[in-house]
Amino acid sequence: MSRIRVLTGITTTGTPHLGNYVGAIRPAVLASRDPRVDAFYFLADYHALIKCEDPLRIARSRLEIAATWLAAGLDPAQVCFYRQSDIPEIPELTWLLTCVTGKGLMNRAHAYKAATDANEAAGEDADAGVTMGLFSYPVLMAADILMFNAHRVPVGRDQIQHIEMARDIAARFNHLFGAGKSLFVLPEAQIEASVATLPGLDGRKMSKSYDNTIPLFQGGSKALREAIFKIVTDSRVPGEAKDPDSSALMVIFEAFASAEEAARLRTALQDGLGWGEAKQWVFDSIDRELAPMRARYDELIAQPQHLEAILAEGAAKARRTSTPFLAALRESVGLRKFGSAQSADTVSKAAKPQLPEFKQFRESDGKFRFKLLDEQGTVLLQSHAFDSPKQIGQLIAAWRTTAQLSQDDLQQIDAAADHAAVLGALQRLIAAQGE
Repeated sequence: MSRIRVLTGITTTGTPHLGNYVGAIRPAVLASRDPRVDAFYFLADYHALIKCEDPLRIARSRLEIAATWLAAGLDPAQVCFYRQSDIPEIPELTWLLTCVTGKGLMNRAHAYKAATDANEAAGEDADAGVTMGLFSYPVLMAADILMFNAHRVPVGRDQIQHIEMARDIAARFNHLFGAGKSLFVLPEAQIEASVATLPGLDGRKMSKSYDNTIPLFQGGSKALREAIFKIVTDSRVPGEAKDPDSSALMVIFEAFASAEEAARLRTALQDGLGWGEAKQWVFDSIDRELAPMRARYDELIAQPQHLEAILAEGAAKARRTSTPFLAALRESVGLRKFGSAQSADTVSKAAKPQLPEFKQFRESDGKFRFKLLDEQGTVLLQSHAFDSPKQIGQLIAAWRTTAQLSQDDLQQIDAAADHAAVLGALQRLIAAQGE
């Protein structure tokens, strides 16, 4: 079976902290080692320009974040790791997508609505301070995803809308310019429900905006220890029983410790272990995991030319996909070389585009099955056995009406089918019915 392409964007404003590592970096690095995944990771530095107007901060952040991900174990030989700004096809694709994106769709974007609502509440013009970068942010994000036809995009729940917008834009482009074929895969949001959210020093979510973060690599072991010893705890003295859940300390420890180690600290606190000793215990556990990465991080920061070479190689790898794909997209919208332009007569006489099709059949055992073929006749799914052709007819009719098909439902029909490919075929069928 073909590999699933997963794309992850990394914002380049600020310095990564412990919460970023536990909630995003560590799980993403682990996921990148899955042999079933074709992983793309990029520094979203064009996006950073929307939020930050400090060139020095953006330049420093790009360096620190690239070094952080590599130090945390991301292997550029196994993934495609690149800077967004090193792929010139992305801004060109952004324009092609902008030309088919309705303003009404952008008006509904959460970030834009939040900005206008805040302005109106303050008695200002709704669009005061709103840049076109903020307004059209979802189109750039769609270009990031569609440029490499990612099947899945790991995002937080606040970003689901942007994935849905990318799907809408892709479907519109496919319908207008695909000539019966899907130029773009329709991506799916991948929500990681189990990803940890670390509390900060004061017990609230760890965030730079709350000024309650614990540094990941910055300042070394000393800064890490100092921050951990600032975690807010109650006033119970050594010898008094303590509630392990009354402080963020226990939650932070559990993100790094084994279940057995966490149980030992919990019991020790209940038996009267002092908070100072507990904090040392937590520091020792975290530092054991971070120390080798920190050493690697310091090496990379000291060798910016080496980082540059890694990212340049990643960009070259990415452009082996983006360059020919954009050439095909340019051709599809009519930006062709004059010698290859189709005449109006040729277009008008062209055969009707082929479409995906369902085929039903009866096996020798008397059971009924069906399969879905794409435009080239490739089998996208072959069903399990049904007792009646009526069951198959009802199922196909429902799919052809709404194209609502979850991955779980598809797995029950054909466990080996590619969900994105099947969904794309159904959407092309529906689009053709509306013409």
